[in-house]
Amino acid sequence: MNEKEAEHKAPKKEKSGLRENIEAVVIAVILALVIRAFVVQPFKIPSGSMIPTLLVGDHIFVNKFIFGIRMPFSNHVIVPVKRPARGDIVVFKYPVDPTTDFIKRVVAVEGDVMEMRERKLYINGRPMPDPHGSFTEIRDENLSREKLDRFGPIAVPPGKFFVMGDNRDHSLDSRFWGFVDFDAVLGRAFIIYWSWNSEDRGVRWNRIGKALD
Repeated sequence: MNEKEAEHKAPKKEKSGLRENIEAVVIAVILALVIRAFVVQPFKIPSGSMIPTLLVGDHIFVNKFIFGIRMPFSNHVIVPVKRPARGDIVVFKYPVDPTTDFIKRVVAVEGDVMEMRERKLYINGRPMPDPHGSFTEIRDENLSREKLDRFGPIAVPPGKFFVMGDNRDHSLDSRFWGFVDFDAVLGRAFIIYWSWNSEDRGVRWNRIGKALD
């Protein structure tokens, strides 16, 4: 190979390397979008409605595949896997404003008759263990005290779920705006991957990696 041929071929190698880098970036972006759309998505906790399970500033991963494969943009399930169960912490589109994501705990599923009496949960007329329910003496003044003290009985329709925040006296949930539709459920929260306390500007190291139940 003479000098002219070498000079002519050198730029092609550089171009090939640049193309490979671009292709790698494009593939990485596509994979990230696919994972976010169908498998796992991060969420940040903005309010205290799930205290003490979740704190303001917790960052969580949500398993989007566990309830089935959904159509992009519409969120309609095309390949069902399973349904949310009592006790699952789910992220869903807020029925009053679907542009907003909410996170609550499923306390009753389709076919259940749900009732709250004297801060105790009843399903189908029987008292149910409710280890995650937290109550305080100070209540949110913006929420109806009547619904906080007593609710139901109410039957959960097919394809719907009744959800409540673990911080029962400070949670805007199904007691106030109704049921959650299955197609509105984005996924189940399963782990805290980061936690930041904005009040003292510190990392909550003891919460990182905590599995959610």
